[in-house]
Amino acid sequence: MYGRAPLGVWSAPGRVNLIGEHTDYNDGFVLPFALPHRLAAAAAPREDGTLSVATLGSDGKIQQAEPVAIADLAPGVVDGWAAYPAGVAWVLRDHGFDRGADVVLAGDVPTGAGLSSSHALECAVSLALMGLAGVELDAPGAPARQQIARWVQRAENDFVGAPTGLLDQTASLCCTQAHVLFLDVRSGETEQVPFDAAAAGLRVVVIDTRTRHSHSDGGYGERRRGTETAATLLGLKALRDVAPGDLDATLDQLPAELVPLVRHVVTENQRVLDVVGLLREGRLAGIGPFLDASHVSMRDDYRISTPELDTAVDAAREAGALGARMTGGGFGGSAIALVPEAAMTAVEEAVAAAYEREGWRPPRTFVAVPSAGAGRDL
Repeated sequence: MYGRAPLGVWSAPGRVNLIGEHTDYNDGFVLPFALPHRLAAAAAPREDGTLSVATLGSDGKIQQAEPVAIADLAPGVVDGWAAYPAGVAWVLRDHGFDRGADVVLAGDVPTGAGLSSSHALECAVSLALMGLAGVELDAPGAPARQQIARWVQRAENDFVGAPTGLLDQTASLCCTQAHVLFLDVRSGETEQVPFDAAAAGLRVVVIDTRTRHSHSDGGYGERRRGTETAATLLGLKALRDVAPGDLDATLDQLPAELVPLVRHVVTENQRVLDVVGLLREGRLAGIGPFLDASHVSMRDDYRISTPELDTAVDAAREAGALGARMTGGGFGGSAIALVPEAAMTAVEEAVAAAYEREGWRPPRTFVAVPSAGAGRDL
C-alpha cells in the first residue's frame, strides 16, 4: 500500500460475552472471553504528523481513508469507518503519542455481528501508534492494559459518538487463552477464570444472525440513558448499588417505563456472580440455565433482542443446547449456545432449518475458543 515495510504489526481480538450484558456502564460485572478472530494493524511512522489509514476488505480490495493531520483531529472531522482509528489518534495525542503514521488494517473479526470488531480495530490501532513511539504493552513505564481500554472507550464515546461501556475494550486487551475474564467494572478488579469447554465435552457455538448491529444507533443509547436516569432517581451512583434482595422495593420507587431496565441490570449482575461461582468449581454444564435466563431478561425486560436472535436461541435449545442467549449490544448481531459436543451437528442444522422456514438468509456459526488478548505480532 505504501511501498515500504511496516515497522511492526499489532493485533487485537474480537470478543464474546459469556454473560453480563449492559451491566458495564452500570458499574456492574461482566464475563467475556477473547475470540481467535483478530484485527491487525501494520504501521510505519511518518514525520509530517499525518495519519493515513487503509483497510483490506473481505473482498480483497483496499479502501483508503482521506489522510488527516493528527493536530487537526476533533469530533465530527472524520466520519464512517475511518472515525474509529482517527478517534484513537485523537485520544492518544493528549497522552503524548502524536507522531504521524501509515496504517493498514486487516482481519477476520465479523463486522456488525456483535463481536466487537470496532473495539478490536481501536485496540490494535492504539497499540500500533504507541508502538511507533517505542512503547509496548507490559513494558516498564507503559500504560496499563486497563488504562488503554479507558482511552479506547473515550475514543468510542466522545469521537465516534457511540455510548459504549468498558466491557469490549477491556476484553480485547486483557483476556487470556482458556479463560473468561471476570471484571468488576467499578473497581477495575479482574480475575482470569478457567474455562476449557472442550475438556468438559462442551462447545460454545456463536450464531451470527447476519442482521445489522450498531452501537451508534439510538436504541443502545436510550437504554443507557434510562438506567442512568433510574440511578439518579434512586439517589445512587449506579444500578450496581441495588442489592438483589432490595429489588422489589426499589422497583416500587420508579416510573413504570424504567422498571424493566432496572430489573434486567440487577438480575444480570447476580447471574454473572452465579456463573463465576459455578466455573470456579469446574461446573461448566451448570451455567446453561443462567444463559437462558439472561436471554429472557434481555428479550422481555431490556427489549434488545430480535426475531432472528430469538429464533436462533429457541432452535438451539430445542436441539440440545444446555443454554443459549443473545450476546453483545443487541438489535441484531449474534447469539451463543452452550452445546454438548455430541449435539453440535443437530444444533447447527436446527438453527439453519429454522432460518430457512422463515425465509431468512442462513446464519453463520462457529465454535468460540477463549483466546489471547491484544499484543504485538511482528
